[in-house]
Amino acid sequence: MKPLAQTPPATSPAKAKQALKFTSDFRFRLEHDWNSQRTDGSFRDDRSRLRYRFRFGLHYTLDEHSGFGGRLRSGNINDQQGPHVTLGNNTAEFGLTQVGLEKLYYTYQNAWFTGWVGKNTMLLQKENELFWNDNVFPEGVALRFKWQYKHPLLQSLQVNWGHYVIDSRGQTLDNDGYLEVLQVVLQTWNKRLLIYPGFYYFNNIGNLPDGKSSFHLSYALCHLGAKVNVLNKPHLNVSADYYHNLQDYSRHDSIPNVLQNQRQGLVVTAKLGKIKKKGDWAIHLYYAYLQKFSIVDYFAQNDWARWDYSAIGAAGSRLSNFQGLELRMIYAFNKKFNLNLRTYLVEQLVTRGEFRETGSRIRLDLNIGF
Repeated sequence: MKPLAQTPPATSPAKAKQALKFTSDFRFRLEHDWNSQRTDGSFRDDRSRLRYRFRFGLHYTLDEHSGFGGRLRSGNINDQQGPHVTLGNNTAEFGLTQVGLEKLYYTYQNAWFTGWVGKNTMLLQKENELFWNDNVFPEGVALRFKWQYKHPLLQSLQVNWGHYVIDSRGQTLDNDGYLEVLQVVLQTWNKRLLIYPGFYYFNNIGNLPDGKSSFHLSYALCHLGAKVNVLNKPHLNVSADYYHNLQDYSRHDSIPNVLQNQRQGLVVTAKLGKIKKKGDWAIHLYYAYLQKFSIVDYFAQNDWARWDYSAIGAAGSRLSNFQGLELRMIYAFNKKFNLNLRTYLVEQLVTRGEFRETGSRIRLDLNIGF
């Protein structure tokens, strides 16, 4: 491995400016929810919202291998899943907006290795947010090893590992609530097929988010994921993700009997088109079938329905135990400016009431990067 370059004795203003990179983006959203049934058979009122998200980040390159950075975002600082702000939703008329630090990290990389410590994007191969939300930035240590090959059966091999602390309890590290990630990514068939199995262990975490838990439990998730490039022009790929939680909850008295064996999930995705330049378009179709304990809902996406934990005073979404569809259509005005229309239809899998929860949602996002 090539050693780190020696730090020069001084840095010119031009080089310092080049080493410091700023990033920013803005989103404006129109959203409407309807047909949202509760488990008692009543319906939530239809809801329309105007929302926005703003992010501002910086990265300073120390040398050819290492650097550090951070990023600010708008939104409720107690909600790791949701950086969006609803217009008119402040406690005071035209009140101030909360801003939080969502990233803070040191990173090192070379030709075959990437690693970071701090709070940053998880090093994980994924094709959707049904397991892990893009807005959730874990805290801990992450390592990635990647090797390239010219063999006809294997073009690259990648190993992702991470240890992320969810709840530090002031004892030894093994008593923390934490997430351990191990994933292998294989690229084969002339780079047309990507296979990415993984194992994700959540140790002793709360059944509810934001310190509202009534008990703790562990998840041992086996994941088998694959993506195949079907066409190049137009670009078309299809992917599938299967999750199985190996934990046995049959003797867990705090979990209702009807949910104890709800430990499997499946997500199928088809993506047509690519968004790279002006005039590009894309259509994505997703199908999700996620039993209650196939994922940890308050780390996954919060897009598909308005189901959340607000009734207990927590900010997280409770989007597991459902099946549904998403249709997404995207058009690019230029490389960093696009319009994204998304429609969702969802239904609860197992209900503890007389009726299954449902939900329908449509969103129109205007995304601008700077």
